[in-house]
Amino acid sequence: METNQKSILTVEQQSKLTLTGVSSVDAFSDTSILLTVAGKRVQIAGAHLKVLAFSEGTGNFAANGEIYSVKYGAKNALRKLFK
Repeated sequence: METNQKSILTVEQQSKLTLTGVSSVDAFSDTSILLTVAGKRVQIAGAHLKVLAFSEGTGNFAANGEIYSVKYGAKNALRKLFK
């Protein structure tokens, strides 16, 4: 995915999330999902989270569960903290 591609985030009733422009699913558990979107890290926090779909070709992503927060941040933020 190109870094200038637009992404669209939709959260329905704090239980279903869809996101476009996702280049990779980096990690997931029932309480957290880490994605890369336009070269930046996106963290989804919640409970009972499940990845429903991800297409690397189109960049479409879907998950459900109890969604508490969605945080956008720099891709290498943790590296900068520990230098």
